[in-house]
Formats: sequence, structure tokens, C-alpha cells
Amino acid sequence: MAWNDNNNQNPWGTNGQKPPELDEVIKDFKNKFGNIFGGNQPSSNTNTPSAPKKGGFKYIFILVLLVWALLGIYIIDPAEKGVVLRFGAFQEETGEGPHWHLPYPIESLTRINVEQIRTVQIGYRDAVSNRRGGNVSSESLMLTKDENMIDAKFAVQYKINDVQAYLFNVASPDLTLRHVAESAIRQVIGQNTMDYVLTEGRVAVADSIKDKSQELLNAYQTGLIITTVNMQDAQPPEPVQAAFSDAVKAREDKQRLINEAQTYANDILPKSRGKAARMLEEAKAYKSEVVSKSEGEAFRFKQILAEYEKAPVVTKERLYRETMESVLANTSKVVVDSKANSMMYLPIDKLINNTSRTEVVIQEAQPGQSGQRSGLRDVFRNREVR
Repeated sequence: MAWNDNNNQNPWGTNGQKPPELDEVIKDFKNKFGNIFGGNQPSSNTNTPSAPKKGGFKYIFILVLLVWALLGIYIIDPAEKGVVLRFGAFQEETGEGPHWHLPYPIESLTRINVEQIRTVQIGYRDAVSNRRGGNVSSESLMLTKDENMIDAKFAVQYKINDVQAYLFNVASPDLTLRHVAESAIRQVIGQNTMDYVLTEGRVAVADSIKDKSQELLNAYQTGLIITTVNMQDAQPPEPVQAAFSDAVKAREDKQRLINEAQTYANDILPKSRGKAARMLEEAKAYKSEVVSKSEGEAFRFKQILAEYEKAPVVTKERLYRETMESVLANTSKVVVDSKANSMMYLPIDKLINNTSRTEVVIQEAQPGQSGQRSGLRDVFRNREVR
């Protein structure tokens, strides 16, 4: 049905009544507020003040109590731990998230950042932690095992491991850690020589300092854990730094020469060993060749000896001819028989082109011994043909 039906009643349910005036609303609110705080109520007799209401204090007390209770709400960040103290005594330890405790003065809250990495500087101060910064000689100078002075600087990084122990077991845990670290540093440095600390022992010294410091902190129950110990700098005292630098340079030169010699040895020794092995193998091969050749010649000589015993003359002639063929095949000699009447043609032009010396040999045979090697006499007449 339409909104103006039902006896002209509008949808707001006012039944034709007019809304209250703004002045009336303000006046009514003022009267109620005055009644809560015990104000005077309007009466027919304005000269007679009315007594304050006792119920107003109850609302005030409830409001104050509510605000006081809301003050106990707190939120702990992920990197923090909350410690609640009740009248100064430990009550509980809370983790991340929203929590509530009885507000002050009954309980108090202490927030501790357990993930923060804190640093203690020993032997020096940087410009961030100290306005002046620089070296602290009273902390950095210490004695080594070989009775030498050394100027060492360390940075100890740590964080809180146990919040309750950190707050209640030791009065000043951070200062205690500094004293513990200084004591461990002097103990470790005093057990090692100066050269070891300044050269190859830097990492080992830092690890030893970390272990000894952590043992003392655990014994004191400080609630701290050391993460790293870094040796920032270690050098001799300033008056002897020049001499020590010369000694270090000489040590480095010595090591460099040793490395160069080792490199040369690594290069030449394999070559020498390879050359020696090759010579041994060549000697073995030569030995095997000579032995085999000698055995073959001995075997061949035995065979020739057997043939010689059967026919000495024929064997001698054959051996002579084979020998002369092998000798004259690689030489530039011309053999001429002086008893021959026939005329021989010598290729002079070809002999001239030959760079080697040409020998003409005239062979004469003694009468009555022709054809026998034992009766031959070779007469060589050297003639140089150019």
C-alpha cells in the first residue's frame, strides 16, 4: 500500500507528531549530563540548591577503571620478547602478538629485542659509538708468548639468548661481556707468539677467544650468546712498525723465491725424468738390436762356414765378388784392367758433374794366378778427374 495510507501515517512512525526542537535536545542532554556528575536539578524553587547524586561517582569510577584496564593492552613485535613484572618480581615472558597485563602500578612491561645484533668494540671506538673515536691503547696493547707487544683490535658481536637471565642474573650484562671478552683476548694472545697472531693464526685466535668468552658468560648466566669475534687489526706498536714491516717484506720475498724455485723444479724435474726414461728405452732398444744383429751374423757365419768347408775355392770367390759389389756400388771408382787391349769410353761430362772425388783403379793380375782371389794384388792409382 502507499505510504500515505493508513490514516495519513508517514513511514517514519511519528503519527503526525513534529520532531523535537534542537534547543530542547541540547537542554535535555545538558540536564542528563549534570545529573551524572551530581549537578543541580531544576525545581520550582530556584533558590534552594539540590544535593548531588551519589550514583554519579559510580559511573566515573567505572569509566576510569575501563580506561585503566585498556592501558594494559600491548603488542609484542616478532623480534621482541615481553617480560611482565608484578610489583618488581618476574611474572611471565610473552612472545609476539597482542597481550594484556595489569597496568601500572601493579604490573610493568619490559620489551627486549632478542634478534638485534649488538657489538662491543675492544681496543678502538668508531665515530658512531663515540664522537671522538680512535684507538684505545689501554685495551689494545697486550703481551704475547714470546714477550713482544702487540696492538690488537677486536669486534665482538652478540645477542640476547635468555631474557629472564639477562634482566635478573647480572646487574650490567653488556659491561660484563666487555670485561669477559677483554680477559679472554689477553689470555689467548698471551698463549701465542707474535708472528702466529699477525700471520696465519688470525682466524684460530678469534675462534679461541669466542669459545673462552662464551664459557665465562655461561658460567655467569648472563643470558648472552656471542655470534662472531672479528680481529679488526693486529700490528706491532707504532715505534717498531718500520722494522717489523721490513721483516715482513723479507719473509714475503723468501716465500716468493721458494715458490719460484718450486715452480722451476716442478717444470724441470718431469722433463728430466722423461728424458731419462727415453734414454733408458733407447738403450734397451739398441741393446736388443745389437744382440739380435750379432746373433743373426753369428748364425749366418756358421752357415757360410759349413759351405766353405764343403767348397773353399768357390766360397772364397763368391764372398769376394759379393763384397766388391757392395763396396763399389756406393763409390765413384772406375776399375780398369791394364792387360786389356780394348779401349774404354769414360763419360767425362758426367764425372765432372759429380762433386765427389773420382778414383780410377787399375787392377793388375799376376801371371799364373788369374781368377783366384788369393793371387790378386790390387794396385790403386788415384787420378783426380775434374
